Amino acid sequence: MKHHTDYLTFETRARQEIIDITDDVERCRAAAGIAEGMVLVSAMHISASVFVNDHEPNLWGDILKWLEERIAPWSPDRYRHNSGTGEDNAAAHLRSITVGHEVIVPVTKGELDLGPWQRIFYGEWDGQRPKRVIIKAMGE
Repeated sequence: MKHHTDYLTFETRARQEIIDITDDVERCRAAAGIAEGMVLVSAMHISASVFVNDHEPNLWGDILKWLEERIAPWSPDRYRHNSGTGEDNAAAHLRSITVGHEVIVPVTKGELDLGPWQRIFYGEWDGQRPKRVIIKAMGE
């Protein structure tokens, strides 16, 4: 079995940001030289996510608004985690659980087997400090 591992590091300017990492995932697949297999993409932090969706900035705004208004408002006094740790990022942890921290992308005939509008994204929910993503391509 062929395999290759890459790490990406992000230090976003904003506390929350969505970044398209599809091309980075494809570079890892190509470096592994696999034609059939899969690529695991996983956020290595508990306040970030990796997900597959449409590359459309208005949708990104909708996702951020949905997370803020419906899932986990950024209201530090609301969460026990914040009072117990002195941190203010409980909402980021809840957002990570909701969106998910990893995806597995199939590889078929030497290409990431994504749908016509699908791209792979890193979702940062508590940024402005270095965070990593692991990309691991495996297959034949």
